[in-house]
Amino acid sequence: MQNPFENAMRQLTRATAVKQFDSTFIEQISYPHREIRGHIPLRKDDGSLQMVEFYRVQHNNWRGPYKGGIRFHQDTDIEEVKALAFWMTLKCAVANIPMGGGKGGATINPKELSITELEQLSRAWMRALADVVGPQKDVPAPDVNTTPQIMAWMSDEYGKITGDRSGAVITGKPLEVGGSEGRGTATAQGGFYVFEALRLNFGLSDSCKVVIQGFGNAGEHAAELWLKAGHKIVAVSDSKSAVRNQNGLDIAALLEHKKTSGSVRDFAGGETFEGSELLFEPCDLLIPAALENQIREDNVARIQAKVVLELANGPTTPEADDVLFAKGVPVIPDILANSGGVTVSTYEWEQNIKGEHWSEADVFMKLKTNIQEQALQIFDQAKNLKTDLRRSAFILALERIAKAQK
Repeated sequence: MQNPFENAMRQLTRATAVKQFDSTFIEQISYPHREIRGHIPLRKDDGSLQMVEFYRVQHNNWRGPYKGGIRFHQDTDIEEVKALAFWMTLKCAVANIPMGGGKGGATINPKELSITELEQLSRAWMRALADVVGPQKDVPAPDVNTTPQIMAWMSDEYGKITGDRSGAVITGKPLEVGGSEGRGTATAQGGFYVFEALRLNFGLSDSCKVVIQGFGNAGEHAAELWLKAGHKIVAVSDSKSAVRNQNGLDIAALLEHKKTSGSVRDFAGGETFEGSELLFEPCDLLIPAALENQIREDNVARIQAKVVLELANGPTTPEADDVLFAKGVPVIPDILANSGGVTVSTYEWEQNIKGEHWSEADVFMKLKTNIQEQALQIFDQAKNLKTDLRRSAFILALERIAKAQK
């Protein structure tokens, strides 16, 4: 498996080959401000002890407090977390929100934990990091395998330790403890707004065939949003399997099937096939919404999509980017396409700081106006520089970060 942080640095090199920046600035942005790692002693229900490695990488705070999710996953490691923190710095700058970049995690499969073990782990994670996070320091959020409930436990633990009950230490909380309207669907909603802003520029119709890799929070909401707008979802996959139907999948029925069976496999309304083959389905729009390093040099030639929109972080390697650009396949990069999540997270933080609660309509209007403005700016700049959307997004982000540093 390719090192995600090395991929992130290669992306940086690709972008700075198109536009020059001060070498001292680029050197500084290439390193995190701080890397924290340690071990949490987790007492299991059977009395045994499991030592769980945890991380928090605070990459850059020149534009505002560090901001970034926490993932609980058995394959999470420090290199992945460093890459995600770097991308968050750029993502917040692309979204033009007053936040820097951070990321956190723990190397564990939470699906193997009981609810009491999961709460214990969540509270212990916050206790271990309570002195380095905070509303004006570092504001975590949910990510892979972490939920509003986990955020609520962490927020409560921080309040117990510090006395700060604003809730602004963490975002993605349930509504009843200071969460924002629209946060649950914000990543997919932001991606849809970006797609709508750029769709005609790519020559796509108002009835596209869409393939979605990853049927978790972002993927499920994306399926519902694109379907509601008149597009056909022709194939989806989860970690176990994939299902396709060229006439369009019945998403409501598929969601119910997954809820009862635990997977999209054997869904009656489609043909089950190997999840590893999902990326190569012919379609107008391919949405990777799973993990990093999915579209690579060794498989990119098999991609048959007209456009790729990255709801996942880092799904396309730099080598694959070059191949797709040469083939004329636009890739709407993660730091733009999935920035709706961190944008609405920042709105939640702002509401907590001010003691306000905004309606979903207000949240989504603010999100749509902002994210579509950034999308069009990145598209126009890419056209002028004769480069791809990722390099254009990187350049816009780097300009804003450099200005903040000065």
